[in-house]
Amino acid sequence: MQAVTVNEKLLLGIAMTMMAGALLASMDALGKHLSQYYPVLQVVWARYFFHAALVLLALSARHGLSFVRTRHPWIQTIRGLMLITVTGLLYLALIRVPLADATAIMFFAPVLVTLLSGIFLSERITPVRVGAVMAGFAGVLLIVRPGFETDWFMLLPLGAACTLAVYLLLTRTLSGRDPTRTTIFYTTAMGTVALTLMMPLVWQMPGVGHLLLMVIMGALGATGHFLIISAFAHAPASVLSPFLYFQIISAMVISVAVFGDPLTATMLAGTLLLIGGGLAVWWRESRP
Repeated sequence: MQAVTVNEKLLLGIAMTMMAGALLASMDALGKHLSQYYPVLQVVWARYFFHAALVLLALSARHGLSFVRTRHPWIQTIRGLMLITVTGLLYLALIRVPLADATAIMFFAPVLVTLLSGIFLSERITPVRVGAVMAGFAGVLLIVRPGFETDWFMLLPLGAACTLAVYLLLTRTLSGRDPTRTTIFYTTAMGTVALTLMMPLVWQMPGVGHLLLMVIMGALGATGHFLIISAFAHAPASVLSPFLYFQIISAMVISVAVFGDPLTATMLAGTLLLIGGGLAVWWRESRP
C-alpha cells in the first residue's frame, strides 16, 4: 500500500511539472501576442503585476505579512531585477523570433548554471558538466545560426538565458537564508515596483479583451510557478528534472499551431543538443 502511495505522489509530481511547462509556454505565447499591440515594457509589467498580485493575496491569506521581511534585501532585489531583464529580453525577442526557438535557447540557462556554480559557489566542475555546457552552446549556435539567415534579435534569447543563469545562481545562494515564501514574494515584487514606476512613459490603455489576456498571462505565470514548487514537494528533483523540458515541447506545439512557425532541422538538432546536455548533468548527478 505504501508503494502505491509513493508511486501516486511521483506521478502527481510529474503531472504538475508537465502542466507547469504547458502553462508557462502559454504565458509566453500570450506575451508574444500582446507585444504586437503594446510596448514590450507594458506587456512585461502586466505579466509581473498580475502574477505578484495573486502571490500577495495567496501568501497574506495564509501567513499574514511576515513573508515581507528578508535578511538579504540586496540579493533579493538584484535577483528580482535579473528576472525582469530575462522577461524583457525574451518578450522583445518574441516580436520576431519563433516561440519554440526562443524557449529552447532559454533552456541553456540550467546547463550554464552547472558551470557558474563551480566558479562562484565552489562546486566541483566535472567533465560531464563541461561537456554539457559545450553541447548546450553548440545547440544554441545551431538555433541562432549567427551570420546566416537571422538577425540580432536571435541573440536576445541567448542574453536572456545568460541572465536567467545569474538569477538561478542567486536563487541557489538564497536557499536556506530566507524562508521560501519570502523568496517567492520577492521574485516578482521588486520587478512589479520597478516596472510600475516606468509605466507612465509607455502606457497604452488596453481594451477589455486585451486587459483580460494580461490578467490571464499573470495568472498562468503564478499558477505555473506554484505547480513547480508543489511538484518538488511531491517528488525529488532527480525524478522531475527531465520533465521540465516539456515546456519546450509545449512551446513547439504552440509555435506551429498558433503562430505558424516552421520547425527547421537546425532548430530541432540544436534543441536536442540542449536537452541532451541538461539530461547528461541530471543523469550523472542523480546517480548515487
